[in-house]
Amino acid sequence: MRFGCEVQPGGVRFRLFAPAVSGVSIALEGEGEEEPEPLAMQARGDGWFELLSEAAHAGTRYRFVLPDGSRVPDPASRFQPVGVHGPSEVVDPAAFEWTDGAWRRRPWAEAVLYELHVGAFTPEGTFRAAAERLDHVASLGVTCIELMCIAAFAGQRSWGYDGVLLFAPDATYGRPEDLKAFVDAAHAHGIAVVMDVVYNHFGPEGNYLARYFPQIFSAKHKTAWGAGLNFDGPGSGEVREFVVENAVYWTEEFHVDGLRLDASHAMIDESPRHILDEIAERVRAAAGERNMYLILENEQTIGRLLTRRKDGSEAAYTAQWNHAIDHLLGLAMSGECDPPKEYVRQGTEELGKALADGFVAEGPGRAPAAAEVRVPPTAYVSFIQTHDLVGNRVFGERIHQLASREAVRAIAAIYLLLPQVPMLFMGEEWAAGTPFPFFCDYGGDLAEKVRRGRREQLIKTGQLEEDDARAVPDPQAEWTFRSAKLAWGELAEQEHAAQLEWYRKIVGVRHERLAPLLGGLTQGCGRYRVLQPGRLAAAWELDGGSRLVLDANLCDRPSAEFGPASAPVLWLEGSELDRTTLGPWTVRWLLESQ
Repeated sequence: MRFGCEVQPGGVRFRLFAPAVSGVSIALEGEGEEEPEPLAMQARGDGWFELLSEAAHAGTRYRFVLPDGSRVPDPASRFQPVGVHGPSEVVDPAAFEWTDGAWRRRPWAEAVLYELHVGAFTPEGTFRAAAERLDHVASLGVTCIELMCIAAFAGQRSWGYDGVLLFAPDATYGRPEDLKAFVDAAHAHGIAVVMDVVYNHFGPEGNYLARYFPQIFSAKHKTAWGAGLNFDGPGSGEVREFVVENAVYWTEEFHVDGLRLDASHAMIDESPRHILDEIAERVRAAAGERNMYLILENEQTIGRLLTRRKDGSEAAYTAQWNHAIDHLLGLAMSGECDPPKEYVRQGTEELGKALADGFVAEGPGRAPAAAEVRVPPTAYVSFIQTHDLVGNRVFGERIHQLASREAVRAIAAIYLLLPQVPMLFMGEEWAAGTPFPFFCDYGGDLAEKVRRGRREQLIKTGQLEEDDARAVPDPQAEWTFRSAKLAWGELAEQEHAAQLEWYRKIVGVRHERLAPLLGGLTQGCGRYRVLQPGRLAAAWELDGGSRLVLDANLCDRPSAEFGPASAPVLWLEGSELDRTTLGPWTVRWLLESQ
């Protein structure tokens, strides 16, 4: 890498890009009681400083010393053993012995994703402990784990979207070799690993970059979380390389099978070549025949980046999160199907679009659907729970705690058999009783600002009255984090075991009957009809002339608007009262063969 340190024969080469300072030294932590004097780094021009030290080796801890005497970690540190404010550690990436040489991930059309937070997935909250639960994930039919962000953050707990050292797996989860062991073990279980990365902002605590590399931040672009990164202004060349190199780093050194780019709409770039295009090109080149999964979260419709070639391969990105599918949640929680209420019909209409066409964003500054390139349904990731959908509720409640069992199974039966790619959120498969509230661990005045900001956000979104603000779980409290940890003992209880068996069965049907028909899709193939608010029908033309049909009554009372089944039933959730009437919360999937 251009950034960071590199173990070489005879020592370690250290590099730092610090265009805002006149000189830089490096302080190596000695193995004895006395700490050696900092070593002056050589200026290499254009803001770069470099030093080859024979005294350093894998395991050496170090910090860069700025002219004002302040000591800062390496922005490309591979490991921060005592946190983001402490020294960096030299890591030899070639030291780990991989066993996945024969590994090949499944085609994207066959993927079933599983989003997990390393710290809350197990009681121990480590990479090694997560690896011990891979049998469970594999038996569920999951083909790919999506790790929530693990880049080093301030404190002892975090969702991960406030990382400040993008190259260092957070020490609370384990060492870099522990993450590699997790990926290696996942591959041995037939499971791919996608890494969630944040390239639109840095966290509010522990980021020292601006002291010596102020060009990292944009002078004109802001995000909802602070200053945006400078991808298109003066000095943006090194910023772009820093981010692209990070994406390549996870690909090469950790053998990950893909990346999910958080809030990519906030990666604002007005240059001739957008940073998203550069990341995709460089990552795919680094991966070679591995053909990475590249997934975007984006508030806009981005057909240009999702367009398939005629052979079905991706042009740039593999898929986009389908946020519009969350209308399923509204129907499940309310059961409201009142025809006179226009907002119920409108929500059903938007849901129909999300199911048939994917994420179609319309409005100011957003391209209407007609102007977008039609992409196949497999270019979208669908879900009913994610860290955001659960964690942005006041108490972090899961959907089964807010809706009836029948309603939850109905909407799950839709997204799990939709020709889009499904993603479960950890614990969803057994209706976990634990919440997933927002949590963090900041110091000083920032801690109170976060508490206040959290309350104000919930009041602004209408989830909370000002008088009830004290009831909000304290995001800074350790018990809030501990409450989010999955309780694996629940699997011994009949109710949770039955839910797990239901998920295993329906995912199995997806793999056996549906996935083989999705691989050759290259363009939009779905259409839908809203029959009444909360009631819709949809159909997709699939490979080989097959046709997938959905009839959905997402109401708490029967509906006679549906015609008789036109083909063998692939899955029936709920009940058919007669040939044209579906019972409450009933979903009927039909599969017509050529």
